[in-house]
Amino acid sequence: MILRQRSLLALLVAQTISTTGMQMTWLALPWFVLTTTGSAGRMVLVLAAEAIGLAAFGLPAGSVLSRIGSRRLMMLSDGLRGPLTLSIPILHWEGLLSFPLLLVLVFCLGAFSAGYFGAQRVVVPEVLSEDERLVGKANAYLQAATRVTLLLGPAAAGVLIGWLGAASVIVIDAATYAVSFALVGVFIRSVAPPAVEERGGFLDGLRWIVRDRLFRAWSIAFLAGDAAWTAFFATVPVLVVADFGADPKTAGWIFASFGVGAVLGNVVSFRLQDRYDGLFLVGVLVYGQALPVWALAFHPSATVVEAAIFCSGLFNGLVNPPIHAIFTLRPPPAIRPRVLTALGAVMVLSGPLGLAGGGPVLSTAGPHPVLVGFAAVQTLAMATVSVVALRVRAARMEPALQRAA
Repeated sequence: MILRQRSLLALLVAQTISTTGMQMTWLALPWFVLTTTGSAGRMVLVLAAEAIGLAAFGLPAGSVLSRIGSRRLMMLSDGLRGPLTLSIPILHWEGLLSFPLLLVLVFCLGAFSAGYFGAQRVVVPEVLSEDERLVGKANAYLQAATRVTLLLGPAAAGVLIGWLGAASVIVIDAATYAVSFALVGVFIRSVAPPAVEERGGFLDGLRWIVRDRLFRAWSIAFLAGDAAWTAFFATVPVLVVADFGADPKTAGWIFASFGVGAVLGNVVSFRLQDRYDGLFLVGVLVYGQALPVWALAFHPSATVVEAAIFCSGLFNGLVNPPIHAIFTLRPPPAIRPRVLTALGAVMVLSGPLGLAGGGPVLSTAGPHPVLVGFAAVQTLAMATVSVVALRVRAARMEPALQRAA
């Protein structure tokens, strides 16, 4: 059983703890800005500053990951993000937190998170092996851990914001980085990064993505889909304030409903990967992530919003583990750190894109037009993912079929 691997278990615990804190702040920080400034526009700017930091430092982080390895980069990121996060509520309580300073702090948080997500993916085959099914199962556990945080983090944040205030919830997030730092440092062994060619620098990973058929198409589709999700999550606090009585617990449960569905999907995905290959699962099931969110286009109640997001999360949980396994193992090991951090840099562009597209509409027309656009973009993006997955799978199976004939 792969959970007997102490390093993988430590990685699961570290990810669960730190990501729970991040999910709490994902609700607490915009709620903090919205309630202290009364401006949806300023809230969008804060979210955009963090996303821009992620995008700006995504490609250089690939070179850092190649040189120092996944374990050290994860520890470096946690060691820097903890104090930065803690400084936000402390400065607020001391009356020293101006809005421009807040933008600088969240930009730095994004910058120091840039390499972390690539390192999380690189470390899995280092801990286990290059076997796609084994890595897929490990990713099912890791995705389930992340999805549990979508259940725990926003729901806890919704309750704690009402009890302690948004600033105090951000302190909890800062503490989770310290716990993650300790777990990774103690339990995950250090692995020397593979030798890489220095020629071409950090753009090597981006070039590889552009040349690879599946990576190229999926990157564009997931970029659009994630941009739509960013616009949706930015819309939730405004939707709750406008339509559901400004109750932070309602916002927390909308976020958490996605996590509940995704955890259940991850559990089922773990079993499905023994029977079907990853490209088949993605090609057939990915539509289920997009179609339920069309319910949001019809001014639904909070319960209907939660149910629709739960269904979308369920199918997201089914397909995300094989997607992550394919993304992790498809690039050759020697260039994998640069490819995955380049991919991460491309994906974080979804934040600025989603906020640039949804933010002005949210500020001028309210949440409901944003929800219609969210459903439309999700549907188009997931259809693209499905078509490409099935075509690549057919091309991969064609030589075997020809030999059988």
